[in-house]
Amino acid sequence: MTIIKFLKEDKEIDASLGSNLRFKAQENNIDLYSFVGKLSQCGGYGQCGTCVVDIISGAQSLSPRTAVEERMLRKRPSSCRLACQTTIQGMQGTVSVETKPDKKDSLRKAKAEAADKAAAAATQDSNEPASAAAE
Repeated sequence: MTIIKFLKEDKEIDASLGSNLRFKAQENNIDLYSFVGKLSQCGGYGQCGTCVVDIISGAQSLSPRTAVEERMLRKRPSSCRLACQTTIQGMQGTVSVETKPDKKDSLRKAKAEAADKAAAAATQDSNEPASAAAE
């Protein structure tokens, strides 16, 4: 059994393998949506992007990001997920979730993440031998 810890709500719930994060939140009266999100949410089909959560820890116990998430969350850090597209894949452990993450904070994290990736790529390129780079 995996434990999902909703940080803002200070609630922990048990989730079995294959459980959908959005459904588990709703079953336990955890509000994933902002006011506008409540009006425009798509019912869990990954079309609206209003059920964004930030996975603080335990991401290895979750399904990988879907193509829908990659498209909808391209300006968000990799820790952001759509709850409706996220399922429990690990048999045990704890997943810490922040509901309704602040968009400005997410954008800052995404920029920092992109800068880190660029720096890592530049470091890797500079460590290649000159003969390998010429090939």
